[in-house]
Amino acid sequence: MIRAHTFLLRPTVRQEQALAEMLRDHCSLYNGALQERRDAYRHASKTSIRYGDQSAQLKEIRAFDPERQGRWSFSSQQATLRRLDKAFQAFFKRVKAGLTPGYPRFKGVGHFDTVTFPKDGDGCRWDSTPHDAQTRVRLQGVGHVRVHQHRPVKGRVKTISIKREGRRWYVVLACDQVAAEPLPATGRIIGIDMGVTRFLTTSNGEHVENPRFLQAMAAELAAAQQHLATFPKRTRRRTKKHRAAARKVATIHAKIRRQRLDHHHKRANELIRGHDVIAHEKLNTAGMTKSPAPKPDPARDGAFIPNGAAAKAGLNRSILDAGWGLFLGILAQKAESAARRVIPVDARNTSRTCPACGHVAKENRVTQADFTCTACGFTANADHVGAKNVINRAGLVL
Repeated sequence: MIRAHTFLLRPTVRQEQALAEMLRDHCSLYNGALQERRDAYRHASKTSIRYGDQSAQLKEIRAFDPERQGRWSFSSQQATLRRLDKAFQAFFKRVKAGLTPGYPRFKGVGHFDTVTFPKDGDGCRWDSTPHDAQTRVRLQGVGHVRVHQHRPVKGRVKTISIKREGRRWYVVLACDQVAAEPLPATGRIIGIDMGVTRFLTTSNGEHVENPRFLQAMAAELAAAQQHLATFPKRTRRRTKKHRAAARKVATIHAKIRRQRLDHHHKRANELIRGHDVIAHEKLNTAGMTKSPAPKPDPARDGAFIPNGAAAKAGLNRSILDAGWGLFLGILAQKAESAARRVIPVDARNTSRTCPACGHVAKENRVTQADFTCTACGFTANADHVGAKNVINRAGLVL
């Protein structure tokens, strides 16, 4: 298996400055390579430049600018060029598929937050031998940076990435050859129904409440965003106060993200440790949170009639705040590591199908919380019914 480990870095002041310079110079390389591709296509008879062409120029670039480009790892710069090449490959793939293309954009220094080292030992080395009771990672041009290693690294370290989130720095280790650690069998199976009112409901009738982290921080986040919006455009990113206001917004978002991630890991661990087989709905979160299409008004040219976009926006916000896709991904990874089985099933009409007689009707769902079958009169909690139907569709027997 392939797994990733994320650890907090504890750089010194000089090391933090060097890390910021590393991101800045890789960002400059990315933008320069993007500009070269744009110019070649526009002014050289639509000539295409590929990764191999730009990688071959790296030696000359490093010799021309040894202070900004020559001091960093050659392989990490190649990884940055591959990152741009992948963006163009995805762009052309969307063009061929008839989707919205989304041409690759230039990166601002504040939005280029990751540098990848493709191989451990090439410009970056993971040193698992503690120095002064601290693990360290050696980075070319930066030095040995202390790492807060809160858990052992399993498998072979394949790639190393340095990531900045706000004012924090992280090292991400991608490891392969990670062995599974099977948990003892429990003899229990379960189905889960994801929701907005409740985060999930099990086929046993247990409910896990939705913590709504974004909603809990909504007032503080709105105040921070309003304060940031008060700065005029001509002074943005030029004053110390504006940078502080931007960091405040980023800090709140980072806190919400960490709270959500922690919640998902804990709930997934509970399910994995207590059950051998877990069935869940196969959810298309991207489609469920898509904005409704505008409805032209036939009576007035160029006008539109209400399409429920405001109400749909509130639902979309609640779905994204719950983070169903993130949770199911974490659940699948933990199940693979523990040799558990996860079964995704079709989510259509799980809350409208009677588990007693199989009758399917929209009218069966009386309210958000109540289910009453119009054929046989079966009554139960709607989320509990959905979880029962999930486990039935998986072919499991309670």
